[in-house]
Amino acid sequence: MPDNKVYLLDGGTLVLDGFHIWWNKGPGGEVRFPVYSVLVETPKGRFLVDTGFDYDHVQRALAFEKPQQTQQQTIPGALKLLGLEPKDIDVVFNSHFHFDHVGGNKFFPHAKKICHKQELPQAADCEVFEALGYSDLGFSTEVAEARGATDQLTAGQTAANTKYDLIEGDVELAPGVKLIYTPGHTIGHYSLLVEFDNRRPLLLTLDAAYTKKSYDHDINAGFHIDPVAGVRSMRRLKQIEADLDAEVLFSHDPESFANYRTGVNFYG
Repeated sequence: MPDNKVYLLDGGTLVLDGFHIWWNKGPGGEVRFPVYSVLVETPKGRFLVDTGFDYDHVQRALAFEKPQQTQQQTIPGALKLLGLEPKDIDVVFNSHFHFDHVGGNKFFPHAKKICHKQELPQAADCEVFEALGYSDLGFSTEVAEARGATDQLTAGQTAANTKYDLIEGDVELAPGVKLIYTPGHTIGHYSLLVEFDNRRPLLLTLDAAYTKKSYDHDINAGFHIDPVAGVRSMRRLKQIEADLDAEVLFSHDPESFANYRTGVNFYG
């Protein structure tokens, strides 16, 4: 298996009520949870999975989520800790286009970009109940124009640097790096499987399961488009975990995240 490395880039924190994190289960009350991006270094290049949230956007559109983000927790700041700059990233893959996964896309006009074929049209014409999730539209000129939000585009941004290669189903990004199609949270959501030379595989649920509790008990997040598909996706991930003896990492779990390797500490 190739000599892959996985870095978790701490992107700050947000707040949601527990009934929104654990839909219809709770307990309620404010929960401050982590947001992170995933950098996968491979012999075939550097792949960045998701780009976190844009602090200013969240303050404008979702201030109730009480964003906290230091300069080191922005994408450029997190990469700088590793001795990297945005130009060093070859591919940006967005697991989906919710605001806390696309906020740093604007820093990568040079990079190849990939998403599920249904995510762009869904973001451009989303359901009413998805509007807050798909509120930061700076990742795509096409989507921003469709939603009448061209003011969100970075100065000088053109269709040329927000063009995406479209995929469907499971896809291998590089040897040992596989995108697992897990719809439910959004129409085109993906999770991530990374295999290594000398350790167990990592299975990153991304937003298919916010927390270990979500995963263990098949609990969707409040932000979702298809809860039945979401439960099936979690059960599929559990089967992959069992088949490969994978270590599972969750997207927004404050208790688990406290024990994850972040910054310069990597999995590999």
